[in-house]
Amino acid sequence: MAVVRRHNQTVLDSLEPGDMIEFHRPMYCHWAVYIGDEQVVHITGENDGIKDGKGDPGKFCSPCGVQLKKAFVLISPFWDVAGESKAVKNNGKDRKHRPARCDEIVERALSKLGDYGYNVLWKNCEHFASWCRYGVEWSEQADIFWQGAAVCLTGAAVVAGAGYVYHKQKNKKENKT
Repeated sequence: MAVVRRHNQTVLDSLEPGDMIEFHRPMYCHWAVYIGDEQVVHITGENDGIKDGKGDPGKFCSPCGVQLKKAFVLISPFWDVAGESKAVKNNGKDRKHRPARCDEIVERALSKLGDYGYNVLWKNCEHFASWCRYGVEWSEQADIFWQGAAVCLTGAAVVAGAGYVYHKQKNKKENKT
């Protein structure tokens, strides 16, 4: 734990308002926007497990504890959100999108304080943090899910198609005899 805390202090020391922070949880990453004074804005829910840095793997399809649709945008201390999780400054989407000015990013984040609709696949904490920084909702975690789903569906379609052709050929042969 001391190693993670030292790492997180280094990350915190490097943050500027408007930076995106990725907190590594056991089954997902939680995202927040740094607003200064060791404070972040993020989406969260009740019973979120954030203070212990673990989240609840049994509620994977939720914003750290709230089943779909209901979540809150809150200002929280960096250390409460980090808990036992490793934090990483992650403005990696800067390579594809131009970030807004720091004050605009913070203003966007603060403009959403309170109740917030939520869906793990198209309105999650990473979508929120990306929208604050770039004005574009984008979640690489959700993209990975959708890519995996597309591969599974394509595979299922190929198997179904092959099965159909096999049975069609088999029926043709049986009808000839």
